Amino acid sequence: MAIANEQLQAHRFLDEMQRDSYFPAHLVQKGQQILIRLCETIEARRPDNLDALYALTHAATDEFNALAGEFEDNDSEIETAARENIGADFRAIAAAYGFQADSEELIATRDW
Repeated sequence: MAIANEQLQAHRFLDEMQRDSYFPAHLVQKGQQILIRLCETIEARRPDNLDALYALTHAATDEFNALAGEFEDNDSEIETAARENIGADFRAIAAAYGFQADSEELIATRDW
């Protein structure tokens, strides 16, 4: 399944992380896939309120939590720049689907 939302089709997920050699490319790609799956899930389930959206974003955030260990294993980490880049992409996704979501609540389950 591909992203149907035209705004997000053109979006470069984790662009800042992708351009920074501190972040291993293969792990950035895993993060990009998490965000793409989030978009696909939103399009498939069509959440009708913020609580439903937050349930989906929390599940995606939990995937990033699991990925954090892989970053550490590769002498990297989800640090400030990465947190900001990931959070910005979550906000972009919510906005593209018409939600005025709380930035912190979108990734409330994060442990990075």
